[in-house]
Amino acid sequence: MTHALTLEDSSTFSVLSVLLSYPEQDWLAALPELSDTLPAPARDRLDPLFAYLRGFDDVIDLQEAYVATFDRRAAHSLHLFEHVHGESRDRGQAMVDLQQEYLKHGLEPATTELPDYVPLFLEFLGQIPPQAAEDLLGDAIHVLARLGDKLAESDSPYASVFAQLRLMTAVQPEVLPDPPEGDMEETMITFGPQADGTEPLLMRRPRDGAQPIVFHPPRARAGHPNGSQT
Repeated sequence: MTHALTLEDSSTFSVLSVLLSYPEQDWLAALPELSDTLPAPARDRLDPLFAYLRGFDDVIDLQEAYVATFDRRAAHSLHLFEHVHGESRDRGQAMVDLQQEYLKHGLEPATTELPDYVPLFLEFLGQIPPQAAEDLLGDAIHVLARLGDKLAESDSPYASVFAQLRLMTAVQPEVLPDPPEGDMEETMITFGPQADGTEPLLMRRPRDGAQPIVFHPPRARAGHPNGSQT
């Protein structure tokens, strides 16, 4: 059985991206519209999170709760590759490869966030053709499911976002080992414009020779149902 993503799924990715973002008054005021954008099953699944977000009278309190959830607990980090590569040098290369994937589709993040920031990645999936989004989600679901499980263990309403993502791919998540320990190499990696304001060069590479984006260890990647790599 396969799950073919649709244009409706594209808008769902965009809503999920917003819901995982740092709380800001402007999009919190648009929660009714965001909810109406979702198909009914997804809306029902995410209702606990919508209720949670609406339950704060002061946005400052919600922002503090958000920081406590995602920034103060490594197991809840919203950076994909922290759950795979830890602080090893492989994390830097994986982010370079993901940045190239964004550029390949003509999209350059207008943010200071690193490429593996989950809200940014989900917004990207909502902007590219459904088949491409399906392939990338299938590769990343192992990490996303791990993060969702950790949030569920803490009874966080944000776990509902990752429960929804699991239903948007036919790939069954595998249990991942703990990320490796180790320090990043002392090398500055630049994402986006260079210091002089110029754009980074785009490398034209044959698709068959493209560098795979390592969302999870090789053992897990080998379990991909069709054996394909991004």
